Amino acid sequence: MNTLLDWLAHCERLHPKTIDMTLARVERVRDRLGLRFDAPVVTVAGTNGKGSTCAMLESIALQAGYRVGLYIKPHFLDFEERCRVGGAPVSAESLLPHFEAVEAARDGLALTYFEFTTLAILRRLASEPLDLVILEVGLGGRLDAVNAIDPDVSVITSIDLDHMEYLGPDRESIGREKAGILRSGRAAVCADPVPPDSIAEQARLRGADLRQAGRDFSFEGDRQQWRWQGRSKRYAGLAYPALRGANQLLNAAGVLAAFEALADRLPISAQAVRSGLALVELPGRFQVLPGQPAVVLDVAHNPHAVATLAQNLDQMGFAPRTHAVFGAMGDKALDEVLGRIAPSIDEWHFCDLPTPRAASAADLAARFERLRPGLKCPQAVRVFQHATPWLAYEAARAQSEPADRIAVFGSFFTVGGVMAGWRAGSSVARTSVV
Repeated sequence: MNTLLDWLAHCERLHPKTIDMTLARVERVRDRLGLRFDAPVVTVAGTNGKGSTCAMLESIALQAGYRVGLYIKPHFLDFEERCRVGGAPVSAESLLPHFEAVEAARDGLALTYFEFTTLAILRRLASEPLDLVILEVGLGGRLDAVNAIDPDVSVITSIDLDHMEYLGPDRESIGREKAGILRSGRAAVCADPVPPDSIAEQARLRGADLRQAGRDFSFEGDRQQWRWQGRSKRYAGLAYPALRGANQLLNAAGVLAAFEALADRLPISAQAVRSGLALVELPGRFQVLPGQPAVVLDVAHNPHAVATLAQNLDQMGFAPRTHAVFGAMGDKALDEVLGRIAPSIDEWHFCDLPTPRAASAADLAARFERLRPGLKCPQAVRVFQHATPWLAYEAARAQSEPADRIAVFGSFFTVGGVMAGWRAGSSVARTSVV
């Protein structure tokens, strides 16, 4: 295999399941690889806010002058987006020897796509002289492949209902799975202001030093600035994070609590905090593109995230019409998702996605029509179906006036499909999101 695409295709063929929840295989290959980090490791789990938290951790540490390695997922266009060193994606070529090493170390063991690629990226990061390693959990926490690495600080963002077939039927069960990243004698930050009791219970059972929002750290602000206070540090006169959205202060507060826990090994100045928050970037999280009509990109795909998206749209100011480009996985709580945002949408463009897990555009349209009588949506809402996200976006744009806005949201496939269309400069969308 000579290219990264060759290796990714190989990974897809290895295991009959996309998700196979266990750490045993990853730990065995980790040990064969001798995989370890000398730099402090921060692992981030949660339902919503993981990507924003990782991006702020990275941005602040970079502004402090540290060399940072980041594993974040999934990607929009290119697999290399998942592995960042020094604030930039690594090259595809630099990953090849690490895929080869994992292939040799697995010695016939069947790894899932996520397990194989995670091990390759971890080995790529471990080959660098890093000051900080940031690892984003994919699914859950306790049995996620990332949890094969012991973190120095664990961060849990907001907890909501998602992936219930794997994580459990309620917030308590899901919180228990997320808390599987906690380690004895190590700091654990919970940024959820109303966390399930299972997180504190797991912290006690595991002997972790839990730092809970509202108890061990807090924040408040006005329209111009905000301030944060922790156990031993405080910051005042902070500008709001460059990432837009109603929940970004919750994420930023958890980030500062994580840095407070690392203060002995990784001191951070107030100026680094200010600059890092001001300069942080993260595509696809309430990302508002300039121009007319305004285009909002957001990978909101569960009820809590979609409710936040609706709130953020309301706070943008008046737009005569809001056109939605939406595609999502069929195993999401789609009735609740549609119900949370229906009052904000004047025109729906449902799209097919290139994965068997996705709900089809026809399924989404039929679901909306079934729910329509009970939805608080504008009168005469029109519904359209499209074969790809890019075709849906083109149709929405063609029907938009300059003062309107287009909200592209749902799966990473949806947002990535529109991004891919822009990059291709073509009316035929392609997507490389996996």
